[in-house]
Amino acid sequence: MGDVDWAYGLAKDLLATALPRRWAHTQGVAERAESLTPVLGTDTNTLIAAALLHDIGYAPDLVDTGMHQLDGARYLRDVAGAEDRLCRLVAYHSCAENEARERELLVTLAAEFDVERPDLARALTYCDMTTGPDGIHLDVVERLAEIHSRYGPEHLVSRSITAATPCILAAVEAVTAALERRR
Repeated sequence: MGDVDWAYGLAKDLLATALPRRWAHTQGVAERAESLTPVLGTDTNTLIAAALLHDIGYAPDLVDTGMHQLDGARYLRDVAGAEDRLCRLVAYHSCAENEARERELLVTLAAEFDVERPDLARALTYCDMTTGPDGIHLDVVERLAEIHSRYGPEHLVSRSITAATPCILAAVEAVTAALERRR
């Protein structure tokens, strides 16, 4: 539980005051991660910690490239001294390769961080993409629509999400199926 407690404190320090809505989302994503214990077993704490840290790159003091996945992962690696798995999960969460491509940062992302185990990456995508901005559970289609609505059709994030939609839907489907098999 140590990594979870540490991740909670770090994320709260970076997000709760500066970005309270983002903090609410983060807490909701962590709750979703906890619900995956039947599927992940001993890896659940790693997923919960990653869920708590996945959006720290939005914290105003951490923004560097504008790609929150990369900025958060760099902070975890360079400042917080987080374990590599957490850095990798944050760097690539929710099919981040698509946003990296849009921002012309894909080579940088790949050079700095390896990808994490596919099952954990899918699990984090599931948690993020089934949690709304206020921390409430949403259907993945509603979540994707919410992101498009928030950013608008021409925004780089909307274009990235459009490109990532097959990856996101596949991740949510795979995790949902794994949960159903465990029930």
